[in-house]
Amino acid sequence: MSLINSEILPFKATAFHQGKFVPVTDADLRGKWSVVFFYPADFTFVCPTELEDLADNYAEFQKLGVEIYSVSTDTHFCHKAWHDTSPAIGKINYPMIGDPTLAISRNFGVLIEDAGLADRGTFVIDPDGRIQIVEITAGGIGRDAKELLRKVKAAQYVASHPGEVCPAKWQEGEKTLAPSLDLVGKI
Repeated sequence: MSLINSEILPFKATAFHQGKFVPVTDADLRGKWSVVFFYPADFTFVCPTELEDLADNYAEFQKLGVEIYSVSTDTHFCHKAWHDTSPAIGKINYPMIGDPTLAISRNFGVLIEDAGLADRGTFVIDPDGRIQIVEITAGGIGRDAKELLRKVKAAQYVASHPGEVCPAKWQEGEKTLAPSLDLVGKI
C-alpha cells in the first residue's frame, strides 16, 4: 500500500533539541512542511554523514519553512550523548526524535522488525499532514541533503501551482509542465 497522500498517524515521542528534551507529536508536523528522516542507529557510520549533511543544509530548509526531524529507535538520552561527543552530530539544530517503542518507525513502515532498527527512510510531509515524498534506501546507501532540498522545492511548487508538474532534474526557476492532451506523445 502506498503511503503517498496518506495522512501521518498519531504519535508521541521525546526529542533532543537545542540542548533540551522536548515532546514531539504528529500535531507538530502539521501546519508547515516537514521532513521526517529515519536512520538506523546513533554512533554508527553512514548515519552521522547523513545527519551532518542535513545540518549543513538546515538553513536552506528553514528558508523554505521546512522543519527536519531525524528519528532512530535510540532514546533521546542516546541522541544527547551522541550530540555531545561527535563533532558532526554536534552541528545539529533540528529535533532528534527517540523512538525506543518503535511506534513511529512502524507508523511510517520503515521498522526492521527483527533488528529493532529503522531503515533509511525519508518522508516529506505537507502542511495538511499528508505524505508527499517517500524514499527508502538500503542501509549502506547514504542520502544527499541537496537532492532532498530539490525534491522539497518541487513538492512545494506543485502544491502551490495546481495543474503543473515538475519534470526530471527540475530546479527552482526552471520550466514546468502543464499536463494536457496536447502534450501526449510530444515529450
